[in-house]
Amino acid sequence: MSAGRRITVKVGSNVLTRCDGTLDVTRLSSLVDQVAELRQAGIEVVVVSSGAVACGRSELKGLNTSRLDDVDRRQLFSGVGQAKLINRYYDLFREHGIMVGQVLTLKESFATRRHYLNQRNCMLTMLDNGVIPIVNENDTVSVSELMFTDNDELSGLVAAMLDCDALVILSNIDGIYDGDPKAAGSRVIETVDSGRDLSSYIRTERSGFGRGGMVTKYRIARKVADEGIEVIIANGKTDGILPRLLIEGKERPICTRFSPSKNPTSSMKRWIAHSEGFAKGRILIDANAEEAVLSTHAASILPVGVTAVEDEFERDDLVKVVSATSGQVLGIGRIAYSSGEARKVIGNRGARPMVHYDYLYIDFPK
Repeated sequence: MSAGRRITVKVGSNVLTRCDGTLDVTRLSSLVDQVAELRQAGIEVVVVSSGAVACGRSELKGLNTSRLDDVDRRQLFSGVGQAKLINRYYDLFREHGIMVGQVLTLKESFATRRHYLNQRNCMLTMLDNGVIPIVNENDTVSVSELMFTDNDELSGLVAAMLDCDALVILSNIDGIYDGDPKAAGSRVIETVDSGRDLSSYIRTERSGFGRGGMVTKYRIARKVADEGIEVIIANGKTDGILPRLLIEGKERPICTRFSPSKNPTSSMKRWIAHSEGFAKGRILIDANAEEAVLSTHAASILPVGVTAVEDEFERDDLVKVVSATSGQVLGIGRIAYSSGEARKVIGNRGARPMVHYDYLYIDFPK
């Protein structure tokens, strides 16, 4: 990867913690050294780092937390652990003469376009001034139903938001295998072109201290690559993994690379693509409208193709677009009507689009 590029690096809990849940300072120091090398090569880096909860768990391992529920326990561990984690990053990067800034965020902070752009401006200001953003979910005030699936989801959103050239997801595995990673003969799938479906290869279980697993990594990688950003899933415990992945002339490690779409989506559509959880309602479309929006041609959703409007919403809210035939969610868009107004124009041939193409993201069935 050439100088002048921008990447997001997601570091998973299973990379930063030992098997007993304590912070692996040696590994963290190595990753900081690698990020510093990328900076020397002219590559801008945003770090999305897990590990706060695991850090707090190790610090408070003598405390009896059995009386706490899962949310309270996570909030306690993350409050203590985030302070420890960011201090480690600060001290290690300072040895390279690099400043870092902490960005703690919540899923609902991405729910509106205004909040989304505010966070984008914050991180871009850091990058413009030579500061590396260290991003994590603010688990101290998150509750389960409003949390990101894990930091894979957050990293995909950050990479899209900052118009990154690549997203690197570091885990404790070399990539996506064509079989059980522990089985003899299984190999890493090294290149995934647009449209290729790997879902049959993905194992559903999680390992170690992370919240997510390969299912989430694959889903996020596929979405981000379809938006025009290269995605790499690699082993964060491999020595020198980041320079080897991203600096020309280095020996390339084994990993899985998702080729970016040749038709990248706009910044607006990227925000919409990652905002499915904030949809306020649903509009059902008939077979003709479905065929139009799934085609390669730009197509808005017109009232004439809508068969039903579900739930209540306001103008400019996000709504899910659903096939009236199959019930499948086809995408998400920002609607130009309130729910009451939309119901009045169903089937109307002369009315303006319910969802204009510029504000419509179609998640093509894979």
